[in-house]
Amino acid sequence: MPRAKRSSRVLEKAQLRVSGLKAINPNIDFGDANSLQNMIQKIEQLRAKLDAHNTALAVIHAYRSDIEQLEKNLSALCEKMLLAVAVKYGKDSQEYVMAGGVRKSDRIRKSTITRLKAVAEETTVKSAQTA
Repeated sequence: MPRAKRSSRVLEKAQLRVSGLKAINPNIDFGDANSLQNMIQKIEQLRAKLDAHNTALAVIHAYRSDIEQLEKNLSALCEKMLLAVAVKYGKDSQEYVMAGGVRKSDRIRKSTITRLKAVAEETTVKSAQTA
């Protein structure tokens, strides 16, 4: 989920205030950097930073989409390569293990694990009863 673009309430308020101050006097200046021109300059700085921020977010979102697509492509290629090794050398070969697969003979199925657990539990119960 991409991050939402940012806006600024302060910027909107300041723009409304500038238009009100312009209506009073377009060259209003209270001294000590409290002038309409300084306020307009600060508004432009904030607007530029917000634009840069939102542009960066758009670029990051595009990069994220590219990365996700490349990950899918790479995952598919890895799977195809492992299957090609399995076809050429077999799923029970050392080459298949070297390519990242698990030998068919080394793979333990879930039903086997459940069966082994049940047998182990029975033996512990029987040994506990005899003791």
